[in-house]
Amino acid sequence: MARLEERTPVQIGLIAESENISQKYLESILLTLRKSGFLGSKKGKGGGYYLLKDPKDIKMSGVMRILEGPIAMVPCVSLNFYEKCDDCPDENACAVHNLMIEVRDSTLNIFNNTSLADLIS
Repeated sequence: MARLEERTPVQIGLIAESENISQKYLESILLTLRKSGFLGSKKGKGGGYYLLKDPKDIKMSGVMRILEGPIAMVPCVSLNFYEKCDDCPDENACAVHNLMIEVRDSTLNIFNNTSLADLIS
């Protein structure tokens, strides 16, 4: 869809075939992205899924959060899904916690600075 110049609907079968993805798996992904506001859909003849935004305006951080959940590898450093570790007496003194903040920030920097357009170019 992102490779198309116009935002016209693309049938699931065509996407599955061109990207070599299981159609059933793809349907689940597309439905999730539609419910999250990344995609629109049209039913009937000439129907399918289409991007609601320009690919350059779709940051991978948003897509990854929708499809994979938190960016952080552990919940104690998650920006959107924070949970304190049950067995940690002091997060600020925890070497693993501090390392995971660096990992989260580096990963987030890459995802925030990568758009869907970057992936297809």
